[in-house]
Amino acid sequence: MDVEIVNFPETKVAVIEHHGSLALEHESVIKLVSWCIENKLPPSNLHRSYGVHYNDPNKTAPADYRVDFCVSIVHDVEKNSQGVVTKIIPANRCAKTRHLGSRKNISAALTLYQEWLPQSGEQLAAFPVFFHYVNVGPQVLESEMITDVYLPIL
Repeated sequence: MDVEIVNFPETKVAVIEHHGSLALEHESVIKLVSWCIENKLPPSNLHRSYGVHYNDPNKTAPADYRVDFCVSIVHDVEKNSQGVVTKIIPANRCAKTRHLGSRKNISAALTLYQEWLPQSGEQLAAFPVFFHYVNVGPQVLESEMITDVYLPIL
């Protein structure tokens, strides 16, 4: 696994907060996609897709599982029926690696935590691991999915 240290810039994002079962994530994503379509924000370099993962769904009770699905934006989100809000992914020094393939189990995140971090001499920052979903949409095959994994470090 190739890991590089990068400085991730502060990024304003439109967020749908998902609380609950991993099996219901799709419903939350649909709300965010609906909001993006309504606001004419197609996936692009200006409107990147992110997931901020507050805990591990494999080690967390479904009721306690939490992830923010995000799209980078320029302007604050106005009140809306989908429940999308404005948040910030803060500027962070991060360990970054790339995961290729299905997003059902992004093993690169676990490898960063369990293998790379203990050997690196680095320490975790306060912000959780987050993913940049490089290519998104119904036309993207699971085998062609690209996800960059960012592990904030001090």
